[in-house]
Amino acid sequence: MTEMTKSRVESIDLLKGLVMVIMALDHIRDYFHYSAFFFDPGDPTQSTLPIFFTRFITHFCAPTFSFLAGVSAFLLGQKKSRTELSSFLVKRGAWLILIEMTIVNFGWYFDIYFRSPGLLVIWCLGISMIILAALIHLSRKAILLVSLIIIAGHNLLDTVHFNGSVLWSILHEFAFFKITEGVEFAVIYPLIPWIAVMSLGYYFGAFYVQTIEAEKRKRLFNIIGVLALIAFAILRYTNLYGDPMPYKDYGSIDQNLISFFNPSKYPSSLEYLLMTLGAAFIFLANTENLKGRVVSFFSTFGRVPFFYYILHLYFIHLLACIVAEYTGFGWKTLILEDWVTESPNLKGYGFPLWVVYVVWVFVILALYPICKKFDVYKQNHRDKWWLSYL
Repeated sequence: MTEMTKSRVESIDLLKGLVMVIMALDHIRDYFHYSAFFFDPGDPTQSTLPIFFTRFITHFCAPTFSFLAGVSAFLLGQKKSRTELSSFLVKRGAWLILIEMTIVNFGWYFDIYFRSPGLLVIWCLGISMIILAALIHLSRKAILLVSLIIIAGHNLLDTVHFNGSVLWSILHEFAFFKITEGVEFAVIYPLIPWIAVMSLGYYFGAFYVQTIEAEKRKRLFNIIGVLALIAFAILRYTNLYGDPMPYKDYGSIDQNLISFFNPSKYPSSLEYLLMTLGAAFIFLANTENLKGRVVSFFSTFGRVPFFYYILHLYFIHLLACIVAEYTGFGWKTLILEDWVTESPNLKGYGFPLWVVYVVWVFVILALYPICKKFDVYKQNHRDKWWLSYL
Protein backbone atom coordinates (compact mmCIF):
# COMPACT_ATOMS: atom_id res chain seq x y z
CA MET A 1 0.00 0.00 0.00
CA THR A 2 1.41 3.37 -1.00
CA GLU A 3 1.67 6.32 1.35
CA MET A 4 -0.96 8.07 -0.75
CA THR A 5 -3.36 5.16 -0.28
CA LYS A 6 -2.68 5.21 3.45
CA SER A 7 -3.65 8.89 3.56
CA ARG A 8 -6.77 8.05 1.65
CA VAL A 9 -7.78 5.48 4.22
CA GLU A 10 -7.42 7.99 7.03
CA SER A 11 -9.38 10.76 5.31
CA ILE A 12 -12.11 8.41 4.10
CA ASP A 13 -12.47 6.76 7.50
CA LEU A 14 -12.76 10.24 8.99
CA LEU A 15 -15.56 11.23 6.63
CA LYS A 16 -17.32 7.89 7.03
CA GLY A 17 -17.18 8.21 10.79
CA LEU A 18 -18.38 11.81 10.74
CA VAL A 19 -21.46 11.04 8.64
CA MET A 20 -22.23 7.97 10.76
CA VAL A 21 -22.17 10.06 13.93
CA ILE A 22 -24.35 12.75 12.31
CA MET A 23 -26.75 10.07 11.08
CA ALA A 24 -27.44 9.06 14.69
CA LEU A 25 -28.68 12.58 15.39
CA ASP A 26 -31.48 12.18 12.86
CA HIS A 27 -32.51 8.81 14.25
CA ILE A 28 -32.49 10.15 17.80
CA ARG A 29 -34.66 13.05 16.65
CA ASP A 30 -37.16 10.51 15.29
CA TYR A 31 -37.40 8.71 18.62
CA PHE A 32 -37.07 11.59 21.06
CA HIS A 33 -38.13 14.94 19.62
CA TYR A 34 -41.61 16.15 20.52
CA SER A 35 -42.40 17.79 17.19
CA ALA A 36 -41.28 14.77 15.16
CA PHE A 37 -44.70 13.25 15.79
CA PHE A 38 -46.57 16.26 14.44
CA PHE A 39 -44.82 17.57 11.32
CA ASP A 40 -42.03 17.02 8.80
CA PRO A 41 -38.90 18.96 9.79
CA GLY A 42 -38.55 19.98 6.15
CA ASP A 43 -41.99 21.59 5.94
CA PRO A 44 -41.38 25.36 5.65
CA THR A 45 -44.89 26.14 6.90
CA GLN A 46 -44.40 24.37 10.24
CA SER A 47 -40.71 23.81 10.92
CA THR A 48 -38.12 26.16 12.41
CA LEU A 49 -34.51 26.71 11.40
CA PRO A 50 -33.04 24.78 14.38
CA ILE A 51 -35.33 21.82 13.73
CA PHE A 52 -34.68 21.92 10.00
CA PHE A 53 -30.91 22.25 10.47
CA THR A 54 -30.94 19.15 12.67
CA ARG A 55 -32.50 17.28 9.75
CA PHE A 56 -30.51 19.08 7.05
CA ILE A 57 -27.05 18.09 8.25
CA THR A 58 -28.08 14.44 8.10
CA HIS A 59 -28.90 14.80 4.38
CA PHE A 60 -25.19 14.35 3.71
CA CYS A 61 -24.95 10.91 5.30
CA ALA A 62 -26.45 8.43 2.82
CA PRO A 63 -24.97 9.84 -0.42
CA THR A 64 -21.56 10.37 1.16
CA PHE A 65 -21.45 6.86 2.55
CA SER A 66 -22.65 5.33 -0.73
CA PHE A 67 -19.98 7.26 -2.64
CA LEU A 68 -17.27 6.21 -0.18
CA ALA A 69 -18.42 2.59 -0.42
CA GLY A 70 -17.62 2.82 -4.12
CA VAL A 71 -14.20 4.33 -3.40
CA SER A 72 -13.48 1.55 -0.91
CA ALA A 73 -14.56 -1.08 -3.46
CA PHE A 74 -11.99 0.24 -5.94
CA LEU A 75 -9.24 0.22 -3.34
CA LEU A 76 -10.16 -3.31 -2.30
CA GLY A 77 -9.90 -4.25 -5.96
CA GLN A 78 -6.20 -3.37 -5.87
CA LYS A 79 -5.72 -6.54 -3.81
CA LYS A 80 -8.09 -8.74 -5.83
CA SER A 81 -8.76 -9.68 -9.42
CA ARG A 82 -11.92 -8.27 -11.00
CA THR A 83 -13.56 -11.67 -10.75
CA GLU A 84 -12.70 -11.92 -7.07
CA LEU A 85 -13.94 -8.38 -6.42
CA SER A 86 -17.19 -9.06 -8.29
CA SER A 87 -17.76 -12.18 -6.23
CA PHE A 88 -17.14 -10.33 -2.99
CA LEU A 89 -19.47 -7.45 -3.95
CA VAL A 90 -22.27 -9.84 -4.85
CA LYS A 91 -21.93 -11.74 -1.57
CA ARG A 92 -21.56 -8.58 0.52
CA GLY A 93 -24.55 -7.01 -1.24
CA ALA A 94 -26.74 -10.08 -0.70
CA TRP A 95 -25.70 -10.11 2.96
CA LEU A 96 -26.72 -6.48 3.39
CA ILE A 97 -30.13 -7.12 1.81
CA LEU A 98 -30.71 -10.07 4.16
CA ILE A 99 -29.71 -7.98 7.18
CA GLU A 100 -31.96 -5.11 6.05
CA MET A 101 -35.02 -7.33 5.82
CA THR A 102 -34.40 -8.99 9.19
CA ILE A 103 -32.15 -7.40 11.81
CA VAL A 104 -32.44 -3.79 10.60
CA ASN A 105 -36.21 -3.86 10.06
CA PHE A 106 -36.71 -5.40 13.48
CA GLY A 107 -34.43 -2.77 15.02
CA TRP A 108 -36.61 0.04 13.70
CA TYR A 109 -39.90 -1.40 14.91
CA PHE A 110 -39.27 -4.12 17.54
CA ASP A 111 -42.27 -5.82 15.93
CA ILE A 112 -41.94 -9.61 15.79
CA TYR A 113 -44.75 -9.72 13.20
CA PHE A 114 -42.89 -7.42 10.76
CA ARG A 115 -46.03 -5.48 9.87
CA SER A 116 -44.13 -2.64 8.20
CA PRO A 117 -41.19 -4.16 6.31
CA GLY A 118 -39.28 -1.63 4.26
CA LEU A 119 -36.44 -1.19 1.83
CA LEU A 120 -34.20 1.42 3.39
CA VAL A 121 -30.60 2.52 3.02
CA ILE A 122 -28.90 -0.82 3.83
CA TRP A 123 -30.85 -2.66 1.15
CA CYS A 124 -30.02 0.12 -1.29
CA LEU A 125 -26.31 -0.23 -0.55
CA GLY A 126 -26.62 -3.99 -1.00
CA ILE A 127 -28.29 -3.79 -4.41
CA SER A 128 -25.85 -1.09 -5.48
CA MET A 129 -22.95 -3.40 -4.62
CA ILE A 130 -24.46 -6.23 -6.66
CA ILE A 131 -24.89 -3.93 -9.67
CA LEU A 132 -21.39 -2.53 -9.15
CA ALA A 133 -20.11 -6.12 -9.34
CA ALA A 134 -21.16 -6.07 -12.99
CA LEU A 135 -20.17 -2.48 -13.77
CA ILE A 136 -16.54 -2.94 -12.69
CA HIS A 137 -15.97 -5.04 -15.80
CA LEU A 138 -16.51 -1.93 -17.92
CA SER A 139 -13.76 0.59 -18.59
CA ARG A 140 -13.38 3.41 -16.06
CA LYS A 141 -14.53 5.94 -18.66
CA ALA A 142 -17.66 3.88 -19.30
CA ILE A 143 -18.35 3.67 -15.57
CA LEU A 144 -18.02 7.45 -15.27
CA LEU A 145 -20.30 8.01 -18.26
CA VAL A 146 -22.99 5.64 -16.98
CA SER A 147 -22.82 7.19 -13.51
CA LEU A 148 -23.14 10.77 -14.75
CA ILE A 149 -25.97 9.95 -17.16
CA ILE A 150 -28.00 8.30 -14.40
CA ILE A 151 -27.33 11.01 -11.82
CA ALA A 152 -27.94 13.91 -14.21
CA GLY A 153 -30.75 12.37 -16.24
CA HIS A 154 -32.91 10.38 -13.85
CA ASN A 155 -35.11 13.37 -12.97
CA LEU A 156 -36.50 13.14 -16.50
CA LEU A 157 -38.42 10.18 -15.07
CA ASP A 158 -40.15 12.25 -12.38
CA THR A 159 -43.35 12.52 -14.41
CA VAL A 160 -43.43 8.80 -15.20
CA HIS A 161 -45.76 6.86 -12.90
CA PHE A 162 -47.01 3.29 -12.86
CA ASN A 163 -49.63 3.13 -10.14
CA GLY A 164 -49.29 0.01 -8.05
CA SER A 165 -46.04 -1.08 -9.69
CA VAL A 166 -43.64 -2.47 -7.11
CA LEU A 167 -40.88 -2.73 -9.71
CA TRP A 168 -41.16 0.94 -10.69
CA SER A 169 -41.22 1.97 -7.07
CA ILE A 170 -38.07 -0.04 -6.40
CA LEU A 171 -36.42 1.74 -9.30
CA HIS A 172 -37.56 5.32 -8.94
CA GLU A 173 -40.58 6.11 -6.77
CA PHE A 174 -41.06 6.29 -3.01
CA ALA A 175 -44.20 4.29 -2.24
CA PHE A 176 -46.13 2.12 0.19
CA PHE A 177 -47.88 -1.12 -0.74
CA LYS A 178 -50.55 -2.93 1.24
CA ILE A 179 -49.68 -6.62 1.37
CA THR A 180 -52.47 -7.86 3.63
CA GLU A 181 -54.72 -6.29 6.22
CA GLY A 182 -52.42 -4.64 8.73
CA VAL A 183 -49.22 -5.30 6.78
CA GLU A 184 -47.70 -2.56 4.62
CA PHE A 185 -44.52 -2.73 2.56
CA ALA A 186 -42.49 0.45 2.02
CA VAL A 187 -39.91 1.38 -0.60
CA ILE A 188 -38.07 4.26 1.05
CA TYR A 189 -34.86 4.23 -1.01
CA PRO A 190 -35.59 3.68 -4.72
CA LEU A 191 -32.49 2.42 -6.50
CA ILE A 192 -32.05 5.15 -9.07
CA PRO A 193 -29.73 7.05 -8.70
CA TRP A 194 -28.06 5.36 -5.70
CA ILE A 195 -26.44 2.74 -7.92
CA ALA A 196 -24.76 5.56 -9.84
CA VAL A 197 -23.51 7.27 -6.67
CA MET A 198 -21.62 4.12 -5.68
CA SER A 199 -20.25 3.56 -9.18
CA LEU A 200 -19.15 7.21 -9.28
CA GLY A 201 -17.27 6.58 -6.05
CA TYR A 202 -15.64 3.54 -7.67
CA TYR A 203 -14.41 5.73 -10.53
CA PHE A 204 -12.89 8.32 -8.21
CA GLY A 205 -11.26 5.63 -6.08
CA ALA A 206 -8.56 5.44 -8.73
CA PHE A 207 -7.43 8.96 -7.86
CA TYR A 208 -6.04 7.60 -4.60
CA VAL A 209 -3.84 4.89 -6.08
CA GLN A 210 -2.60 6.41 -9.33
CA THR A 211 0.48 8.58 -9.40
CA ILE A 212 -1.37 11.83 -8.82
CA GLU A 213 0.24 14.39 -6.57
CA ALA A 214 -1.70 15.22 -3.43
CA GLU A 215 -1.94 18.89 -4.40
CA LYS A 216 -3.34 18.04 -7.82
CA ARG A 217 -5.90 15.71 -6.26
CA LYS A 218 -6.82 18.38 -3.73
CA ARG A 219 -7.23 20.99 -6.46
CA LEU A 220 -9.32 18.65 -8.62
CA PHE A 221 -11.64 17.63 -5.78
CA ASN A 222 -12.06 21.25 -4.68
CA ILE A 223 -12.96 22.29 -8.22
CA ILE A 224 -15.47 19.44 -8.59
CA GLY A 225 -16.99 20.25 -5.20
CA VAL A 226 -17.30 23.98 -5.83
CA LEU A 227 -18.75 23.49 -9.32
CA ALA A 228 -21.27 20.98 -7.94
CA LEU A 229 -22.42 23.45 -5.28
CA ILE A 230 -22.66 26.28 -7.82
CA ALA A 231 -24.70 24.03 -10.12
CA PHE A 232 -26.96 23.16 -7.18
CA ALA A 233 -27.50 26.82 -6.32
CA ILE A 234 -28.33 27.76 -9.91
CA LEU A 235 -30.68 24.84 -10.53
CA ARG A 236 -32.37 25.25 -7.15
CA TYR A 237 -32.94 28.99 -7.44
CA THR A 238 -34.15 28.89 -11.03
CA ASN A 239 -36.11 25.63 -10.76
CA LEU A 240 -34.87 24.79 -14.25
CA TYR A 241 -34.42 21.07 -13.68
CA GLY A 242 -33.28 18.52 -11.19
CA ASP A 243 -35.86 18.16 -8.45
CA PRO A 244 -39.53 17.18 -8.18
CA MET A 245 -39.94 19.53 -5.19
CA PRO A 246 -39.13 23.00 -6.57
CA TYR A 247 -37.87 25.86 -4.47
CA LYS A 248 -40.68 28.18 -3.40
CA ASP A 249 -40.55 31.77 -2.19
CA TYR A 250 -42.59 32.00 1.01
CA GLY A 251 -41.81 35.65 1.64
CA SER A 252 -39.93 34.77 4.83
CA ILE A 253 -36.17 34.30 5.15
CA ASP A 254 -36.51 31.30 7.46
CA GLN A 255 -39.09 29.57 5.29
CA ASN A 256 -37.17 30.36 2.12
CA LEU A 257 -33.99 28.85 3.55
CA ILE A 258 -35.84 25.68 4.53
CA SER A 259 -37.39 25.40 1.08
CA PHE A 260 -34.11 26.11 -0.71
CA PHE A 261 -31.99 23.61 1.21
CA ASN A 262 -34.52 20.79 1.23
CA PRO A 263 -34.33 19.09 -2.18
CA SER A 264 -35.87 15.66 -2.64
CA LYS A 265 -34.12 12.74 -0.96
CA TYR A 266 -36.66 10.00 -1.76
CA PRO A 267 -35.62 9.42 -4.51
CA SER A 268 -32.47 11.48 -4.42
CA SER A 269 -32.68 14.26 -6.99
CA LEU A 270 -29.87 15.72 -9.05
CA GLU A 271 -29.99 18.85 -6.87
CA TYR A 272 -29.78 16.80 -3.69
CA LEU A 273 -26.73 14.93 -4.97
CA LEU A 274 -25.00 18.07 -6.22
CA MET A 275 -25.44 19.61 -2.78
CA THR A 276 -24.32 16.60 -0.75
CA LEU A 277 -21.59 15.13 -2.96
CA GLY A 278 -20.23 18.59 -3.69
CA ALA A 279 -19.64 19.07 0.02
CA ALA A 280 -18.14 15.56 0.28
CA PHE A 281 -15.58 16.32 -2.45
CA ILE A 282 -14.53 19.52 -0.69
CA PHE A 283 -14.20 17.69 2.62
CA LEU A 284 -12.07 14.93 1.08
CA ALA A 285 -9.89 17.51 -0.65
CA ASN A 286 -8.99 19.28 2.55
CA THR A 287 -8.73 16.61 5.23
CA GLU A 288 -6.06 14.18 4.01
CA ASN A 289 -3.44 15.45 6.41
CA LEU A 290 -5.60 16.00 9.48
CA LYS A 291 -4.38 14.26 12.63
CA GLY A 292 -5.21 14.26 16.31
CA ARG A 293 -7.64 12.89 18.86
CA VAL A 294 -10.76 14.29 17.21
CA VAL A 295 -9.82 12.70 13.89
CA SER A 296 -9.05 9.41 15.64
CA PHE A 297 -12.38 9.54 17.47
CA PHE A 298 -14.50 9.89 14.33
CA SER A 299 -12.30 7.55 12.29
CA THR A 300 -13.00 4.76 14.78
CA PHE A 301 -16.67 4.80 13.78
CA GLY A 302 -15.65 5.03 10.14
CA ARG A 303 -13.66 1.80 10.34
CA VAL A 304 -16.60 -0.19 11.77
CA PRO A 305 -19.61 1.47 10.09
CA PHE A 306 -21.83 -1.58 9.71
CA PHE A 307 -21.24 -2.75 13.29
CA TYR A 308 -21.91 0.77 14.54
CA TYR A 309 -25.07 1.11 12.42
CA ILE A 310 -26.70 -1.99 13.91
CA LEU A 311 -25.52 -1.12 17.41
CA HIS A 312 -26.78 2.48 17.34
CA LEU A 313 -30.17 1.46 15.97
CA TYR A 314 -30.92 -0.99 18.78
CA PHE A 315 -29.40 1.22 21.47
CA ILE A 316 -31.49 4.25 20.46
CA HIS A 317 -34.70 2.23 20.26
CA LEU A 318 -34.08 0.51 23.60
CA LEU A 319 -33.30 3.86 25.20
CA ALA A 320 -36.55 5.26 23.81
CA CYS A 321 -38.46 2.30 25.31
CA ILE A 322 -36.98 3.04 28.73
CA VAL A 323 -37.76 6.75 28.46
CA ALA A 324 -41.34 6.06 27.30
CA GLU A 325 -41.86 3.76 30.27
CA TYR A 326 -40.66 6.36 32.76
CA THR A 327 -42.60 9.23 31.18
CA GLY A 328 -45.97 7.52 31.40
CA PHE A 329 -46.35 6.29 27.82
CA GLY A 330 -45.24 2.74 28.51
CA TRP A 331 -42.49 0.84 26.75
CA LYS A 332 -45.02 -1.03 24.60
CA THR A 333 -45.81 2.17 22.70
CA LEU A 334 -42.36 1.75 21.14
CA ILE A 335 -43.33 -1.65 19.72
CA LEU A 336 -44.25 -0.10 16.42
CA GLU A 337 -46.64 -1.08 13.66
CA ASP A 338 -45.82 2.05 11.61
CA TRP A 339 -42.79 4.29 11.27
CA VAL A 340 -42.05 5.77 14.68
CA THR A 341 -43.05 9.35 13.80
CA GLU A 342 -46.33 8.09 12.28
CA SER A 343 -47.40 6.28 15.45
CA PRO A 344 -50.58 7.94 16.84
CA ASN A 345 -49.89 6.59 20.33
CA LEU A 346 -46.73 8.69 20.59
CA LYS A 347 -48.29 12.09 20.02
CA GLY A 348 -47.44 14.10 23.10
CA TYR A 349 -44.34 12.02 23.81
CA GLY A 350 -40.91 13.54 23.33
CA PHE A 351 -38.67 16.38 24.42
CA PRO A 352 -37.37 19.77 23.30
CA LEU A 353 -34.65 19.85 20.67
CA TRP A 354 -31.85 20.53 23.13
CA VAL A 355 -32.62 17.23 24.86
CA VAL A 356 -32.23 15.47 21.50
CA TYR A 357 -28.70 16.84 21.26
CA VAL A 358 -27.89 15.75 24.82
CA VAL A 359 -29.14 12.23 24.07
CA TRP A 360 -27.08 12.27 20.85
CA VAL A 361 -23.87 13.06 22.70
CA PHE A 362 -24.67 10.40 25.30
CA VAL A 363 -25.32 7.73 22.65
CA ILE A 364 -22.12 8.48 20.74
CA LEU A 365 -19.97 8.50 23.87
CA ALA A 366 -21.59 5.27 25.09
CA LEU A 367 -21.01 3.47 21.80
CA TYR A 368 -17.46 4.71 21.24
CA PRO A 369 -15.61 2.26 23.56
CA ILE A 370 -17.55 -0.68 22.11
CA CYS A 371 -16.73 0.38 18.56
CA LYS A 372 -13.11 1.02 19.55
CA LYS A 373 -12.74 -2.50 20.91
CA PHE A 374 -14.28 -4.00 17.81
CA ASP A 375 -12.04 -1.85 15.61
CA VAL A 376 -8.95 -3.13 17.43
CA TYR A 377 -10.23 -6.69 17.11
CA LYS A 378 -10.73 -6.27 13.35
CA GLN A 379 -7.26 -4.83 12.87
CA ASN A 380 -5.67 -7.64 14.88
CA HIS A 381 -7.59 -10.39 13.08
CA ARG A 382 -7.39 -9.48 9.42
CA ASP A 383 -7.12 -13.18 8.61
CA LYS A 384 -10.74 -13.80 9.64
CA TRP A 385 -12.75 -13.56 6.38
CA TRP A 386 -16.10 -13.05 8.10
CA LEU A 387 -14.97 -9.73 9.58
CA SER A 388 -15.10 -8.22 6.08
CA TYR A 389 -18.89 -8.61 6.25
CA LEU A 390 -19.10 -6.61 9.48
